[in-house]
Amino acid sequence: MRTRRLIIGVIIALIVIIGAGFAFGALHKTKTNAKTVTLGIMPGGKQEDAIWKVVKANAKKSYGIDLQFVNFTDGDQPNKALASHDIDLNAFQHYAYLKSWNQSNHGDLVAIGDTIITPIHLYSTQYKSVDALPDGATIAIPNDLTNESRALHVLKNAGLITLNSSQGLQATVKDVKSNPKHLVIKEVDASQGPRTLPSVAAAVINYNFAQSAKIPASDSIFVEPFNADSHQWVNIIVANKKDRNKQIYKDIVSAYNSENVKATIEKEYPDGGEKAAWDLKF
Repeated sequence: MRTRRLIIGVIIALIVIIGAGFAFGALHKTKTNAKTVTLGIMPGGKQEDAIWKVVKANAKKSYGIDLQFVNFTDGDQPNKALASHDIDLNAFQHYAYLKSWNQSNHGDLVAIGDTIITPIHLYSTQYKSVDALPDGATIAIPNDLTNESRALHVLKNAGLITLNSSQGLQATVKDVKSNPKHLVIKEVDASQGPRTLPSVAAAVINYNFAQSAKIPASDSIFVEPFNADSHQWVNIIVANKKDRNKQIYKDIVSAYNSENVKATIEKEYPDGGEKAAWDLKF
């Protein structure tokens, strides 16, 4: 009897040990399979939230990734946080901004995927077309270096001016090569573009400021085309250079570059204020 009890005791002990082993293995497996990526963004309102909600769902469903967002309100902070590895990725800037930031901060951040482009418009409340702009007309453009260059390229693509090619994509008003209509180019703070519009013939205004000021789409007389000039304004997902080939980060790009995200962008921006950029031809 004593021997039988001993055998039963040994069997029970073995069951407990094996069970604990399975539990530990399951726990270890759960921890190993838990994949979290933190991505820094700037607050963009309900429309942007709707887009990121779909991206997050794609990342979870297709790749088993828990995509977590870190919100920043200062445009300089997402890159600093990424460079110091406080976050894994960020998605708030275009190629031109990243290039400028890397140069100014001796940074080593790289784009790993395209997201959207927000075309900039030339608006006018007085004229219905670019051709109707008279000789000597005043055109307002943003005065910060990035948006000034972008606005000048809009005027160039509208056929109003030409630019010195040596400046490439970093042009200022000093780089205007020809100005057949003798336009007066007035530099103003980007946020003041909408207020300036009633007093000038036309103004190049960023979409977010035009939208906030409720400027109707009918006042747009020219929209930035998708070409070599505008490619630098494509928004991007950014990583540290040494992490650029990590599969988990490539999966986040794929989660964004999907048909349901594109459909959501089109739904949230029926006026074309934002366009899915990953399959555009520049």
